[in-house]
Amino acid sequence: MAYLYCALILGTIGFQIALILGAPWGRITQGGQTEGALGRSGRVIAAISIVILSYMAFAILSADGKWPNWPIWTGWVAVALNCVVMILNWITPSAVERRLWGPITSAVFILALIVVLI
Repeated sequence: MAYLYCALILGTIGFQIALILGAPWGRITQGGQTEGALGRSGRVIAAISIVILSYMAFAILSADGKWPNWPIWTGWVAVALNCVVMILNWITPSAVERRLWGPITSAVFILALIVVLI
């Protein structure tokens, strides 16, 4: 489960990298308020997201007994962050963002929760 979780996180990191590089996907991220490519502040947020996503992947790997072997509480922090992200993606004003990211972030949350509980 941890590897599947990390695969989904890696895909999301790829999406964030594409946003930073100017992909015209502003309407399916960050509340859907930007048509086309994100501006500077949106790209900075995407870069910060990469750091947070990386932390969550390492925390869930650790919770599954793999490298980098962080304490279990980091896995619970990742679960909490995933829960917040999932909720935000389901309540976003952007319908297209809800349709895309709602199910993905729900799956990621469920996978994280399974890893930490097992």
